[in-house]
Amino acid sequence: MRKNQATLTDAEKQNFVEAVLALKRRGRYDRFVRTHQEFVMSDTDDGPRVAHRGPSFLPWHRRFLLDFEEELRGIDDTVELPYWDWTMDQDPEAAPWTGDFLGGTGRAADGQVTTGPFARGGGRWRISVRVDSRDFLRRSLGAGGGVRLPTRAELDSVLALSTYDQSPWHSRAEGFRNQLEGWRGVNLHNRVHQWVDGHMATGASPNDPVFWLHHCFVDKLWADWQRLHPDSGYLPRRPTRDVVSLEEPMRPWGDVTPADMLDHTRFYAYDTDAETGAGGGPGA
Repeated sequence: MRKNQATLTDAEKQNFVEAVLALKRRGRYDRFVRTHQEFVMSDTDDGPRVAHRGPSFLPWHRRFLLDFEEELRGIDDTVELPYWDWTMDQDPEAAPWTGDFLGGTGRAADGQVTTGPFARGGGRWRISVRVDSRDFLRRSLGAGGGVRLPTRAELDSVLALSTYDQSPWHSRAEGFRNQLEGWRGVNLHNRVHQWVDGHMATGASPNDPVFWLHHCFVDKLWADWQRLHPDSGYLPRRPTRDVVSLEEPMRPWGDVTPADMLDHTRFYAYDTDAETGAGGGPGA
């Protein structure tokens, strides 16, 4: 059961944090950062695109989150990924940005996060997969006031789109996937990365543990959309140049296709399953 982070108990938050820190100590966390960074760099509108800018953005990240969750559960089998509903919890002084969970925004001078379990000061969270010479986690929540988080109305407008994706299948395409990813329309996923700023605004965004909560919510929104549009499915269904069609394997796994990732209930449930919520549409 994947829960809204706002409903986690103190023990659940602590267990999640400790599992993430243990994964970092064991050297396995940074493998996820490297993988994500490599795909951000290689995915382009004019060439092969697997994890970003194309139809497989959602199934790729669903598998990526599952792999990470399985690693966490190998450390503590009570831990599941929580999601951050950024249409509701928008206060940079409140959850998930509290000292007992993800810590707060970075300091003005350099964006360094100095509070919470992922601050450099405790020596438990040093950045190894770097985008520059700095080895500390960086954030600037609200990006200096220049970016705002998406609203529930904006989210609803994207969930209402009935077509998953369209030719030319990249960042200038129409459809649900591209508006959720944020290259067109109201811009949901990309805008949240920009709002958090710091490492979240780079290809090495998993350096910030909020990456997992953000993408868990994006994954939930895909599941919500599937419930709202049962007659609309993943596109393209047939092999198409430079993108991953329904039955084609996704790198780096080699044996995982988008079709394998369509039914999230094979792996987990969300805490709003079978409910109908205002704004968010039906639960996954």
